[in-house]
Amino acid sequence: MLDIEFPFWEPTDMRVISRRAIRTFAERYPDALELLLHWANATEAVDWRTPGDVRRTFNSVDFVGDLTVFDVGRNKCRVIAFVPYRRRAVYIKDVLTHRQYEKGAWKR
Repeated sequence: MLDIEFPFWEPTDMRVISRRAIRTFAERYPDALELLLHWANATEAVDWRTPGDVRRTFNSVDFVGDLTVFDVGRNKCRVIAFVPYRRRAVYIKDVLTHRQYEKGAWKR
């Protein structure tokens, strides 16, 4: 039972975990850094509670199993993430070029 003096706290905005994946990808593909940071900042400024909320923010998003695939920069790169809505977090599994994504190795 929750104590009413210490109510259960839930974050109100999304958090991108971990931006290290973005930095690592940008070391190999520096042109993608600005696009990925824009995506991360836009993601952290919203409050998603359902996949429909994600689709309203980003039209070009796909849902593959329990993963969410964001198309960043009009097919320049893909961010593959797990989004537990209740935790208000976006856990980046991988950041890939469009060509790497199409090979499908990320699905394993």
